[in-house]
Amino acid sequence: MRNRWMGSVAALVVTALVVGGCSEDKAAAPEPVAWTKVELPAEPVVLSGSGEQLLVGMRDRSAKVVPRLLLLDGERQQEIKVAAKSPYAFEAIWYSIAYDGRRLVALGGAAGGAHSNTRWTVWTGTTTTALTEHPQEFNTFGGQTAGALYSAVITPTGQALLGSWGSSTSGLDAAVWLPTDATGTKWTRQDSAGTALSSTPSLLVGPSFGTTSGKAIVQTGSQVRLAPNVVQQEAAVWQSTDLNQGWNRVALPEPGNRSQGVTAACAATRCTVSGYADGKLAIWQLDGAAKRLRNVPDITIGDKDKLPPPIDDNGQLIQIVADGNHVKVVSGQDGGPWTVRDSTGPAGTVKDARLIGRTLYLVAGPADGPAALWKTDLS
Repeated sequence: MRNRWMGSVAALVVTALVVGGCSEDKAAAPEPVAWTKVELPAEPVVLSGSGEQLLVGMRDRSAKVVPRLLLLDGERQQEIKVAAKSPYAFEAIWYSIAYDGRRLVALGGAAGGAHSNTRWTVWTGTTTTALTEHPQEFNTFGGQTAGALYSAVITPTGQALLGSWGSSTSGLDAAVWLPTDATGTKWTRQDSAGTALSSTPSLLVGPSFGTTSGKAIVQTGSQVRLAPNVVQQEAAVWQSTDLNQGWNRVALPEPGNRSQGVTAACAATRCTVSGYADGKLAIWQLDGAAKRLRNVPDITIGDKDKLPPPIDDNGQLIQIVADGNHVKVVSGQDGGPWTVRDSTGPAGTVKDARLIGRTLYLVAGPADGPAALWKTDLS
C-alpha cells in the first residue's frame, strides 16, 4: 500500500470561497515537507549509503585534516578515521564516496598549483578500519591531456573511478580508472579507444556522473553531434555489462534542442536519469528501452544547477530541486499526477539526497555558505 506521505503529495483539497456572492472552487497547495536538521560535527558535502546506514562525507574547514567521514546507523553516529598522506589530501573536499556495506572508495579534490587545477586524491578502506588515501603518480590523474574526475563506484566485481581524458581523435574521451590490487594502492587509467566511451570527429562524448546497477556501471551526461553548421547537445547514458566491459551508449529520447543528464540512480533493473531539456527539468527512465517521463512539472534547471540523484520509491519518483532560493520536492510517475511541495527548514541550493529505509536525507544550504543535513520521514 502506498505510504500516506506520498498519498498526501498527490491529494487535492478543494475549498469553496465566496467572494461578492460568487463561489469558486480552488485546489489548495499541498502541505510543505517538514524537514528536521541533523546536528553534525562538520559541514556535510556528499552522501552515500548501504541498507540502513548513511555515510556523510564532511568538510571541516578549520581542521588539520579537512575531509571527515561520519556513519549514521539509526540514532548512532560513528566517525570513521580518515588517514591523509599527500599534501593535497589534507585539504581535499569530497567529490564522491562509494560504499557497499563493507568497502569504501572515495574521490577527493583540492585546488592547487600555478593554475589552481584540481589535484585529485583517491581513498579506500572500510568503516571498521579507516579510509586511507593512497598517493598516485602525477600522471595518473594529471598532465596536459587530463580531464576531470567525478565519481567513485563499487560493483560486486570491482571498483572504479570515472572521469575524462584527452582523446586521440577529438576532444575528451570518457575514462575509467581501475585499481591494480585489492587494496587500491595504485590506480591505472584504462584505454577507451574503440569503445562507446571514445569521442570521434562527429560525436563528442561527455558523461559527468556515474552510479551502478548490479555489476554494471551507468554514466549519464550528454553527447554533442558535430556536422557542418550543426552542434547538437543531447542527453545520453553509457552503460557497461560488467565493470569496465561491454560499454554501450544510449541517446535519451525527446532531447529537445539542448539537453543533459545531470544525475542518475538505479533500482533493480530500472535506472532513472534526471537532468534538463531546453532549460526545464526532464526525467528519463531506462527499463529495457529508454523513455522520457511525461507531465514532469515545468521547473527551470540551469547549466550549473545541481540535482541530487532521483529516488525511486517503489515506482513513485522523488526529485529534490532548488527553485530560486526555495527547496522543492517533486514527486510522481510517468504521465502524472505530479506534485511540487515546498519545504520548511532547508533553503538555498541542494547538493545531495539519499533515501535510507523510510527516512529521506538532504544536503542543502546557501550558495555562498556551509550546507546542513536535513531529514524527513516518508510514513
